[in-house]
Parts: sequence; structure tokens; C-alpha cells
Amino acid sequence: MEGQLYWATGTKGSNEDLAGLVCNQVEDETECINPERGSKMGQTWEYRRGFIDGALQESVRSLEE
Repeated sequence: MEGQLYWATGTKGSNEDLAGLVCNQVEDETECINPERGSKMGQTWEYRRGFIDGALQESVRSLEE
């Protein structure tokens, strides 16, 4: 909207996040016109996987106590 990216939750997103999650995964450079394509600054699937794994481990740990 008006040049601003948003997550489905309504939180503001960034071109870097879009690059890390989508554009950097596309092999054909013409498929993504994001100017931040190739940037390592945004969120990635690896980051998200690590976040979820950490949250799950913490949940399991708290249930075991």
C-alpha cells in the first residue's frame, strides 16, 4: 500500500524481508523486481525455522518442569 509492504498480520514489512523470504529463492532474476534482491539483511526461512524451533524447545522445557 502506497509503497509500504505489510505482513498478513498488518505489521509493516520491508523489501529486505521480501527478498529473504521470496525473491532470493527464485532462480530467474526477471521473476522478482525487488531492488533488495540478493540482500542478506531481511528475514529468511532459516531464521524463522530457528525461531520456531527455539520456541518449541522452550515450551517442552516448561512442560517438563
